[in-house]
Amino acid sequence: MAVEVVYRSSRDLERLFMDKAEADRHDKMLELAELLAEVLQKAVPSLTEQQVEEAGIYMAKNRDVFAKAFKSQPDALSELLNAPAEVSEPVEAAAPIEVAGVEPTKPAKAAKTPK
Repeated sequence: MAVEVVYRSSRDLERLFMDKAEADRHDKMLELAELLAEVLQKAVPSLTEQQVEEAGIYMAKNRDVFAKAFKSQPDALSELLNAPAEVSEPVEAAAPIEVAGVEPTKPAKAAKTPK
């Protein structure tokens, strides 16, 4: 029987990664998406929770393009306009994965931002 090490983001329990760095990048992207969603909800209260979540994830996934645009290169957004539209799947709370002989653990809490 082979042993395989897999990593899981604390924010997305369904996705498994073979590389710790990739799991960390995904976790950081989801953290950014969550914060962006909060800001968008505050700025545009008429948006639904699903809309702000999808927009936050989209912006977080494309953070490099948005960063270029915000740094006096608005033409960088043409990359996103010319790219095929992504169909986002609704994000649902994942059920914990049970592994025989292993006690479940609590997910790590998000770090609080200093004020």
